[in-house]
Amino acid sequence: MKASAMSKRKLKESSGVNGECISQVQKILRERFCHHHAPEKLFGMDHQYRHLLELLKRTTVHGESNSALVIGPRGSGKTALLNWVLKELRKMKQVRENLLEVHLNGLLQTNDKVALKEITRQLQLENVIGDKVFGSFAENLAFLLEALRKGDRTSSCPVLFILDEFDLFVHHKNQTLLYNLFDISQSAQTPVTVIGLTCRQDILELLEKRVKSRFSHRQIYLMNSFDFKQYIRIFKEQLSLPAEFPDESFAQRWNNNVQRLPEDKTVQDMLQNLFHYTKDLRSLHLLLMLAVSNVTVHHPLITASDLQEASRQHRMDSRANIVHEFQKFIQRKAHSMYNFEKPVVMKAFEHLLQLELVKPLERPSVRAQREYLLMNLLLDNNQIMDALQAYPNCPTDVKQWAASSLSWL
Repeated sequence: MKASAMSKRKLKESSGVNGECISQVQKILRERFCHHHAPEKLFGMDHQYRHLLELLKRTTVHGESNSALVIGPRGSGKTALLNWVLKELRKMKQVRENLLEVHLNGLLQTNDKVALKEITRQLQLENVIGDKVFGSFAENLAFLLEALRKGDRTSSCPVLFILDEFDLFVHHKNQTLLYNLFDISQSAQTPVTVIGLTCRQDILELLEKRVKSRFSHRQIYLMNSFDFKQYIRIFKEQLSLPAEFPDESFAQRWNNNVQRLPEDKTVQDMLQNLFHYTKDLRSLHLLLMLAVSNVTVHHPLITASDLQEASRQHRMDSRANIVHEFQKFIQRKAHSMYNFEKPVVMKAFEHLLQLELVKPLERPSVRAQREYLLMNLLLDNNQIMDALQAYPNCPTDVKQWAASSLSWL
């Protein structure tokens, strides 16, 4: 027992880290990768940052009402940009004490009535409503609008409405909520700014004419325009520990190791594959999260093999797994695999449709027979080959089909 305890102590001393230090590493990096806080750095958004910050300053400091849309593909940093701007605004005492924020999400507030209740809750107007019972959505909306209109630019607290998944609000009946929010943002009463976040490039075409006429037409576009060299720099910055990390010596060792990682050919190839597949930084964060999960007291620094294993888990495809399970079933039933009746085959085919492994190329007409429809396979050749590689005793004809058919897909 004594020898074992002594060897553990020597190992701990040689590594120079303890459990508390590793816990701090995990906590800091996980919070960064999961976006629990505003990001420490924005990548390639300087122009958009200045534009949005100036826009919100006009509302929070000068009492001007406005509206704008932040448009970009998923993972381009729309929410990160907004959180960074809000973080900077809250540093100003005048803003921190006066700004009212209302955060809505089109996935949660699925109709105007639900959205209105949430606005009332976040603005803490329940006490003002008291025992009043509104007979309709219109009456409730009128009360809210009256509460917002009672103020003026100089004495009222500015209100910031943030509408995430903005395009889903467009599908609400008559776009009533959007119309009234945009209408108020053009008034000289309570300063109101409406910021919509959306992936839809054609969002303006979805707005009704009366709604569009009240929108200020300010649009801020975000695109992941960085190259691979900048992507490597983002990789290093996101994985590095901050200067204020408690154990300065370990932080230096960790950061030096992080700087060397991309020099490894396997790491560079893995990152290049991910970069070409998607520039979405959330995919990079997920990869790094998986790698950081392997860090322990006995394994205190991330290695190339950690990143390779994380990449393997990250690329694990559910559709390939479904195909593999299906082939395992066929293997068990190999003696009867060519003896299925037509109804059984059609049922299996419908199951493939439900799993979204295949889909019709065109919308089928009412009279079209399903077995004669031209179908599109939703698996690529790599997914199919991965499933075949994991399939022991694969029939020869299947292997030949894969070799001949997939090579030109």
